[in-house]
Amino acid sequence: MNNKIGELVNDAFEKVMEIDAKVENPVEVRGFNFESSFTYDKLFESFKTTGFQATSFSNAVDEINKMIECKLKPIDLESDQVTKAAKEFKNISTSLLANNEYYSIVQRTNCTIFLGYTSNMISCGVRESIKFLVKNKMIDAIVTTCGGIEEDFMKCMKPALMGSYDYDGIQSRIDGLNRIGNTFVPNDNYRLFEEWLLKILDQMLIEQNEQNINWTPSKLINRLGKEINNEDSVYYWAYKNNIPVFCPAVTDGAIGDTLFYHAFTNPGLKIDIVEDIQRMDLLALFAVNTGAIILGGGTSKHHILNANCMRNGVNFSVFVNTGQPFDGSDSGAQPNEAYSWAKIRLEASPVKIYGEASFIFPLLVSQTFAKNFPIKN
Repeated sequence: MNNKIGELVNDAFEKVMEIDAKVENPVEVRGFNFESSFTYDKLFESFKTTGFQATSFSNAVDEINKMIECKLKPIDLESDQVTKAAKEFKNISTSLLANNEYYSIVQRTNCTIFLGYTSNMISCGVRESIKFLVKNKMIDAIVTTCGGIEEDFMKCMKPALMGSYDYDGIQSRIDGLNRIGNTFVPNDNYRLFEEWLLKILDQMLIEQNEQNINWTPSKLINRLGKEINNEDSVYYWAYKNNIPVFCPAVTDGAIGDTLFYHAFTNPGLKIDIVEDIQRMDLLALFAVNTGAIILGGGTSKHHILNANCMRNGVNFSVFVNTGQPFDGSDSGAQPNEAYSWAKIRLEASPVKIYGEASFIFPLLVSQTFAKNFPIKN
């Protein structure tokens, strides 16, 4: 009986692995050898064959470098991938510019790069990485949320502070400290910002009435960038370099609170979201190629991808977030889902890194823009 069982076990054991492996162009899994000469470049290069999210990081570096390479090339309207609208823009740009100076920023380079991020990226030190890109004209448009606007200006007035994830919430309220993860934004920061903003809103209302200016969220942010006049600010450099900053949820934060208060103390100011959706979508529609780098999810992610539906999707894209697809949210949706909505070109190779952007994004910048994008003094 034991001999018979042994035969059956042997037969079952052999069948477990009886299929010969078939892999085209096999690549060995191998990490970094710390006994060899060490450089950070070699360490990051090893990520390609490390596996898991390290390999996703390496693929994201490659994808961003493709965006940069495309951006730095002369504008090429002859490619079969270029849309009819992009090809026609040159013929109509003069007449468009005569009526609206906004069109001067459309089709500036061979690849229009959209950067999207949630407000916590400005709350933390990723703000400085973003400022580096904006100051050096490495991107063409920003989409963020309300907190991602106001906290940049607050930091020019008074710093945010390091805190702790386990700091008691009730005590935090008593101490006048608004906690964002393991950082604090003191109440003082909000008071300074709101006092500053109210005076600007007063002036904007005068200009609306006397000069017939149609204010939009992106025009408001541009004006604030001008008024802050501080080189530490992301949006100061966006103003200086004429990089539009879109914030479709501009009322969802301290800016909205201040607009609410202003509507009663000095009523009449209007913020037009319709003109901004035109500005955003036309930037994508007339682009020769587009790239998207999106940190986090929600409005920032969807607004960029939705605009790129106007051109049948982005050519290059990198996503960094911790979202999961099982709940059906757009934040957690994998890039593969975006193909079905014409948000990503069918021939594109999008990359998603499952991870937290405060340490991933500065590393991505170090291996892409900081190395491969020429900086003019």
